[in-house]
Amino acid sequence: MSVYLIANITIHDRDEYARYEAGFLDVFANFDGTLLAVDEAQRTLEGEWPHSRTVLIEFPSDEAVREFYDSDGYQAIVGHRHAAASAEIAIVSGFG
Repeated sequence: MSVYLIANITIHDRDEYARYEAGFLDVFANFDGTLLAVDEAQRTLEGEWPHSRTVLIEFPSDEAVREFYDSDGYQAIVGHRHAAASAEIAIVSGFG
């Protein structure tokens, strides 16, 4: 069953965030995930949406998400995101 990583990100420092982005795809390419959406022009249907960016990634399992997130490659760049933005990140299970 697929699982989805959803990240709602509020970017405060674009230059520092660019350092994170510069390494992200190279790291991500080593894992069994599919980048489904990256959007900075979300259209809110209800409530407040204070985030600068929303990211949706599909993985085949919880374990695959953790392998990516805990990898040495990702941990080497995630400090740039932490310095540049705040985020809410969740793993959501798909149907089936």
